[in-house]
Amino acid sequence: MSGHISFFDSVGNYVDKAASFTDIPPGLIEQIKACNLVLRLRFPVRVGDDYEVIEAYRVQHSHHRLPTKGGIRYAESVDQDEVMALAALMTYKCALVDVPFGGAKGGIKINPSKYTIGQLESITRRYTTELVKKNFIGPGIDVPAPDYGTGPREMAWILDTYQAFRHGEIDSIGCVTGKPVTQNGIRGRAEATGRGVFYGIRECMRHEDDMKKVGLTKGIEGKTMVVQGLGNVGSNTALISQREGDVRIIGLSEREGSIYNPKGIDVEQLLAYRKANGTIIGFPGTEHIGGPLAALELECDILVPAALENQITSENAPRIKAKIIAEAANGPITADADPILIQKGCIILPDFYINAGGVTVSYFEWLKNLSHHRFGRLENRFHHDQFNGFVNKIEEMTGKTVDKREREFLTRGGTEIELVNSGLEDTMITAYNQIRDTLKDHPNITDIRTAAFVCSLKKIASDYISMGIFP
Repeated sequence: MSGHISFFDSVGNYVDKAASFTDIPPGLIEQIKACNLVLRLRFPVRVGDDYEVIEAYRVQHSHHRLPTKGGIRYAESVDQDEVMALAALMTYKCALVDVPFGGAKGGIKINPSKYTIGQLESITRRYTTELVKKNFIGPGIDVPAPDYGTGPREMAWILDTYQAFRHGEIDSIGCVTGKPVTQNGIRGRAEATGRGVFYGIRECMRHEDDMKKVGLTKGIEGKTMVVQGLGNVGSNTALISQREGDVRIIGLSEREGSIYNPKGIDVEQLLAYRKANGTIIGFPGTEHIGGPLAALELECDILVPAALENQITSENAPRIKAKIIAEAANGPITADADPILIQKGCIILPDFYINAGGVTVSYFEWLKNLSHHRFGRLENRFHHDQFNGFVNKIEEMTGKTVDKREREFLTRGGTEIELVNSGLEDTMITAYNQIRDTLKDHPNITDIRTAAFVCSLKKIASDYISMGIFP
């Protein structure tokens, strides 16, 4: 990650550090670290009057649980090492938040903005065809999802292509997640990663003793936040933090540069401005302070790097002034920057915890697909009638009448998105407190990342041992 060590080896180094705090046998640690299957593809696609050879990958890091799970990214930065590293992080992420998948990841080495929609569809469908032929996709084998440069549209193409090859397979709709809601997707998936970032930060800041160590008061309300990257994750993190957490967003950055307003930036208005003008620069009330990395150095309570890898390095880490850094992107802090920030007293919420909202809600979508009905369909009316009976009894016992609006609130069942968000919130809170308990149990561990890896390693090792592979 730093230029001296590969991204995949850097993840392995974090694992080795965490393993030293466990009694897991070294041979089992080596198995946990290893990538089980690596698929490297080259295929031709017609572009205009010519043909272009496309480079693509799919990595299944761990089969300790099946199916494997992980997004597909479209970016010019894609290479085998990056995909292997991201697949490994997916393994540890799923284990940490108790999502029963092995880790996987995919990538196609293209800049999607340079292709027409028709060309992107051809590339996506050909990639999916290769995955089907190599048995690298299926609801019980390997389940892709969106990542950087992809979204519901690409997932719909993947589903359609898979079903063309697997006609009549009853669970075929579970071969991919992040699909449009109208095509067996789930409500809440689009904003899930950003919402999970918000829940994770909020839970971290709920612990008064931890906040005192970094000079903050308890609670997320009123704190200042800077967000780097306004893609799906960054924009939803900023919006939800502002709306539901009363957070003051003072700095934002995108490819075109960084903006700042110490009084706060209305994120909803900013996103509308960028859509209309193609830039965040010039948004009323803000100051243009430099390139896309400039916002990282602003003084703030919470910094959310939500762009790409390697944004905070040993060069700029000494100038970071945030008290809490939430790694919404994968690998935004390089291996050599991490100890610098820890030495400065920063609380770092690691990527494979804080951005786990996406895979958590993908898991809910997969469950919905396999059950063949939406959440709440079977029980909502039952709960409504049950709650209505309770309210009637309370009115009878007290002699008071509950007005219509209050009755509707007290008696309705949960909608799909409410149930999804509730499950996501519980997942992020539970995982953070497991990490925190690990820190208490291991006084020699000084950072959250190592504690999170310890949690994951213990769960994965337990799975391998229970399988009888490592008795």
